Amino acid sequence: MAQLTDDCFAFSGPLLPLAEMERLIGERVAPVIETERVMLRGARGRVTAADLKAPVDLPPFDNSAVDGYAVRHADLKAGGDTKLLVGGRLTAGARSDMPLKTGQAIRIFTGAAMPSGTDTVFMQEDVTVEGDHVIVPSGLELGANRRLAGEDVPAGNIVLPAGTVLEAQHIALAAALGLTELDVRRRLKVAIFSTGDEVVEPGAARGAAAIYDANRYLLSALLDRLGAVVTDLGILADDPAELARALAKAAAWHDLVITSGGVSTGEADHVRSAVERIGSLVFWRVAIKPGRPVAMGVIRAAARKDYAADSGAAFVGLPGNPVAVFVTFVRVVKPLLLRLAGARPQTLMPLPVRTAFAYKKKKDRREYVRVALRLRHDGEIEAVKHPQDGAGILTSLTETDGLLEFGEDVTSVKLGDRVGFLSYAALTG
Repeated sequence: MAQLTDDCFAFSGPLLPLAEMERLIGERVAPVIETERVMLRGARGRVTAADLKAPVDLPPFDNSAVDGYAVRHADLKAGGDTKLLVGGRLTAGARSDMPLKTGQAIRIFTGAAMPSGTDTVFMQEDVTVEGDHVIVPSGLELGANRRLAGEDVPAGNIVLPAGTVLEAQHIALAAALGLTELDVRRRLKVAIFSTGDEVVEPGAARGAAAIYDANRYLLSALLDRLGAVVTDLGILADDPAELARALAKAAAWHDLVITSGGVSTGEADHVRSAVERIGSLVFWRVAIKPGRPVAMGVIRAAARKDYAADSGAAFVGLPGNPVAVFVTFVRVVKPLLLRLAGARPQTLMPLPVRTAFAYKKKKDRREYVRVALRLRHDGEIEAVKHPQDGAGILTSLTETDGLLEFGEDVTSVKLGDRVGFLSYAALTG
């Protein structure tokens, strides 16, 4: 199970700043320790368990970057064209041990190994062919159009540091180095619940005062993008004892338990008290909008024969409104999930855009505003605020491109201000 202690998120203030939360996660949460070896074709989204060093040079030999003619640079005239006899033809994959005599060139194709003695390649469109000779112009630098062995990766260099979340480009690099398997940390096991007597399963009979549950489907899709193994444990009623039993049972089999709804201060919001029965809920409000009532803690596992007595799981309680669930997942849950998975912290890089609106906010909290992008007449990109702010407006996510991030010190934004934009792709990937 997750390597956590009851004080892993220790925080004494009423509202936890986002930067402080990320610092505490980095310092006091340990990744899962189990590792496994996986084939390259199944490695996307996994996290490297150790530094991966290149077993060979990449490329493994000097080769031509173009179709053309390989020459010895010392044979070229300094002030004019040079006429060379074409002494052979070399394609990619062919042996490169043909002899090169003074005053000769070798017809060569992209990817072919450089013949011994050659050090420069002329592109075929820059030369003139006359029978069995080629005329090359002056001015080409020594080593032009030649790819050196190891210029991409020298053998022994670290190419994929521990904690790399593997994407297509990483897998391609491993394949180019001749690898077929990689050592990765095991997948995280995450349980998800929804809470609330008003929530029903999509497709089920819905009462007049009930709503269909979107949050579990949202969370499942977000977790799947991050490579977690998700167990959907359904909808829990607003009953503290039942909640406590279900959470403890889930903690015995999972690294992280996520609930949505029931962590506010209403009389029917029972998640907080349930968690306090079986663990430690050490903070439950984050300085973020939307999504302030988000909780983190540790819950003890229900009895099992094959687990340590002190085992348990991390716990995150998210708000009930789906937009707040989305925002708190990408900005609160995701850093925790990456840390538990052994991945290196993700540095979000907001892209500068112009605002097409004015805005005011409270100080000392991080705020995220849903926007669509459009191109201005002057070529700048501007952000258009969605007309509805409500944390329950799901179309405010489907009709926009991402979030504007307003820092804790910001209290107002003017029309045309340059601000930071975070795309949904960057937030969820």
